[in-house]
Amino acid sequence: MTYCVALRLDAGIVMLSDTRTNAGIDNVSRYGKMFTWEVPGERAICLMCAGNLSITQGVVTAIDTALRRRGAAADDRDPDAGTETILSADSMYRVAEIVGAHMATMQERYRDQLSAQGQAADASIIVAGQRIGGEHRAFMVYSPGNFIEATPDTPFLQIGEHKYGKPILDRVITPETPIARALKAVYVSMDSTLRSNLSVGMPLDLAVIRCGDCRFALRRRIEEGDAEFTDISERWSNALRDAFGSIPDIAGV
Repeated sequence: MTYCVALRLDAGIVMLSDTRTNAGIDNVSRYGKMFTWEVPGERAICLMCAGNLSITQGVVTAIDTALRRRGAAADDRDPDAGTETILSADSMYRVAEIVGAHMATMQERYRDQLSAQGQAADASIIVAGQRIGGEHRAFMVYSPGNFIEATPDTPFLQIGEHKYGKPILDRVITPETPIARALKAVYVSMDSTLRSNLSVGMPLDLAVIRCGDCRFALRRRIEEGDAEFTDISERWSNALRDAFGSIPDIAGV
């Protein structure tokens, strides 16, 4: 399994993902599920993936292949020079459409074969970012290639094993949440998931895009034992125990 979360805030976008894949108790591996592309000051785009690994890796490979072909094109007379990519799309909505089209292609190509072998082909991708002149936006792309967008009413998106990390986000995240507080929230959300589901695991990948910057203000890997993450985890555990202890026991039993 996996857990990925993206917050679309007035101040920018915060994204966090784990790196564990699980094909059985004796086949646990690490794969990065966060992928980023950047033209500093012009656009910054982040993808996070969950579900069938071969499908999502195929989508990312198709995106990179299109970028290489466009980059290798000698001039506008080369047919590949006109290939639309996530770095040439005129809006983040169009970026989501491109990712969705790649997803649909991979599903059409492999779903029947995977199903025949008893394997699930379902996958989902969060795509978020900003291009110059446009708003910062976040979308969740489903297996058929269709997608939904994060809104002020629901300013966060989750894929994978999301149920353990959702309650804290429901309680504390609004569009007005500042990035520093949002980082604390996604840490707690991920920590809750790590504690309750062994199929989600360290290390973690973190990315932040500040509104209007069109670049990654932060992109780092959080390893096991990271001081900042461990501090938040321990403080949250202690706060929960203290809060629980402060509630009167149920009388009359």
